[in-house]
Amino acid sequence: MSTIQEFIKQRPYLIWYVKDLEKLNEESIVEHVLNYGDMDDVKKMISILGVKRVARIFRKYSQKKGEIRRVNYRPEIINYFNLFFKKNA
Repeated sequence: MSTIQEFIKQRPYLIWYVKDLEKLNEESIVEHVLNYGDMDDVKKMISILGVKRVARIFRKYSQKKGEIRRVNYRPEIINYFNLFFKKNA
């Protein structure tokens, strides 16, 4: 089991409706931590995955480009983390 999987297993309150946390991919974990976690959760996740990797995942899934894609990030989360990653990644 990867470290990011161990991280999310310790935080079931972020993904309360998922039964098998081991099947979650990094993209889903990043989405849930940024949407529902606190800043300590975000910092810990960044320490595991790295700020550039988290920023890349966030940017890929927070924008509708080309194909019509459903965006699961809330507008205020998109705004905040666009600014955050612009400064830090």
